[in-house]
Amino acid sequence: MHTDDQLAGRPTLADIRLVVADMDGTLLDGDGTIPDSFWPLLERLAAREVVFAVASGRQYPALAGMFGRAGHGLALIAENGAYVVSEGREVSSSTVDPAAAAHVVDVVRGLGRDFELGLVLSGRRSAYVESDEPAFLEEAGRFYTSLQVVDDLRGVTDEPLKFAVHDAVGASRGSRDALVPELAPLRVVMSSEHWMDIMDPAVDKGVAVRALQRTLGVGPDQTMAFGDYLNDLEMLAQATHSFAMGNAHPRVVAASRHRAPSNSEHGVVRVLEELLA
Repeated sequence: MHTDDQLAGRPTLADIRLVVADMDGTLLDGDGTIPDSFWPLLERLAAREVVFAVASGRQYPALAGMFGRAGHGLALIAENGAYVVSEGREVSSSTVDPAAAAHVVDVVRGLGRDFELGLVLSGRRSAYVESDEPAFLEEAGRFYTSLQVVDDLRGVTDEPLKFAVHDAVGASRGSRDALVPELAPLRVVMSSEHWMDIMDPAVDKGVAVRALQRTLGVGPDQTMAFGDYLNDLEMLAQATHSFAMGNAHPRVVAASRHRAPSNSEHGVVRVLEELLA
């Protein structure tokens, strides 16, 4: 149940034209799947001309596969904001400079002597890894459905939208602090305890939401956003009606205007169903 404080100031459907939700820890349930109740909800939102946008660190092919059954009214913000598509049309994209990309590969290789790191280069056509270690490939395969093992990431000719670093032990134990100064001015963002995304400094989910808002003619007051982790902060700042999940990081809770039940309780769907009711 929601408390009166949680319900206070909730928007009405007439206020909203865009809903943005993170994936892991937010829209996806505890098993990492889209709730069955989401699909009829998406149809009802589209019928009211409300666009639903998924914002994730996952690559575009992975998101497109997961939401292939969706019809009208869906936008996909992939690669933590580096690639945005609405109704099948590209809204915006940003790539990492080739020299900077080569530097990322060198730095992560070097830090691999001190930390248990795996590196993914996510490009326009596919994602690429050097390691064929089964546990790492299994973990990377959760987020990158189009994934190729190559001999040398520096030899990949695909345009890099983003890099992702997997720390098998946990990024908060030191690898993030080691990466940030080495990779400046590139942006290093933790998307979970074990994954860090490396992007052009002008890229984040908030920048992507602004691009989508401009395309749709929508402002922050007409936007709802749901998130749970640190890479969602900029996205939440672009929505007047920001919701922290019940399982959210404390900084996300502090930055959000409202609370939603946890992802395992299907919090996004429950809040939107209340709105439609």
